[in-house]
Amino acid sequence: MRLSDFDYRLPPELIAQEPIAERDTSRLLALRRSTGEIEHRRFRDIVELIRPDDLVVLNDTRVTATRLKGSKRTGGRVEALLLCRLGGGRYEAMVKPGRRVDVGAELLFGDGALAARALERTENGGRVLEFESEEDCDDLIGRFGEVPLPPYIHRPISDGERYQTVYARRAGSAAAPTAGLHFTPELIGKIRAKGARTAFVTLHVGISTFRPVRCENVLDHEMHTETMSVSRETADAINSRKGRAVVVGTTTARALESAALGGRVEPTRGETKLFITPGFRFNVVDVLVTNFHMPKSTLLILVSAFAGRDLTMRAYAEAVREGYRFLSFGDAMFIE
Repeated sequence: MRLSDFDYRLPPELIAQEPIAERDTSRLLALRRSTGEIEHRRFRDIVELIRPDDLVVLNDTRVTATRLKGSKRTGGRVEALLLCRLGGGRYEAMVKPGRRVDVGAELLFGDGALAARALERTENGGRVLEFESEEDCDDLIGRFGEVPLPPYIHRPISDGERYQTVYARRAGSAAAPTAGLHFTPELIGKIRAKGARTAFVTLHVGISTFRPVRCENVLDHEMHTETMSVSRETADAINSRKGRAVVVGTTTARALESAALGGRVEPTRGETKLFITPGFRFNVVDVLVTNFHMPKSTLLILVSAFAGRDLTMRAYAEAVREGYRFLSFGDAMFIE
């Protein structure tokens, strides 16, 4: 299985640089696996595509990572992406350029109002930073920090909540589960009013989600580890469902399939490195709602595993021809 099999030409102008004005007015490409039929809709039409006995499963993680831009005390620009708080003014962080931030290095942010020292290296190549300031460090981090948008988005957004789903509640992600960005409270209400139920899992998206696959043999790629949990309530809802599991996002799909490797979904709390490639046997996902992904990415490979490689690439070619918006702030697919 070659990485080049999952390549396609993505015109740069199709990479969405900002959220659409109204979440549910994004476009929706509906793809039927059984016939290969493609239909062009708006995302709010998903209510028509969901059946009354379906179970819609969403990832309720919340982006809490923060990007700080500054410099080393000795000179040279530096960025720090704060991933999680460790306590006592210490954070686990990814730093750039990492090779220039040695243990003991002092970093300055906010024109020197906020200082940090690199205490140690982490297993994933990051650093543990300890912050100190005459003012409250958390307030300063909130003041000087930015929403950690993906590297292919080149301008900041005015409202950081537009990089959160409306149902985000469990802190811990470095990136948003972007298939869920299209939902509004009203749209979820219409889905429930139709008779469909909703359930939630949590998978905290790691920064490694943006790292490219570098192995030409796809099966040689080692998937990044992400923290996940599936509650007893959600497991029971999935195992007892009468209709389809409509799974929103590749992150939700990975969490559910990780919890169902034995066939049934089991309550799970821990980590997953599950890499879903063509030939994978899906135990849970009946319908997949997902955005359009980068060429040669693990996310595109997962979609190809679900819909079939040839059909997926045909749908992507159609989306390019029709001028769909791609990636995090882009349009979506409904694959059934």
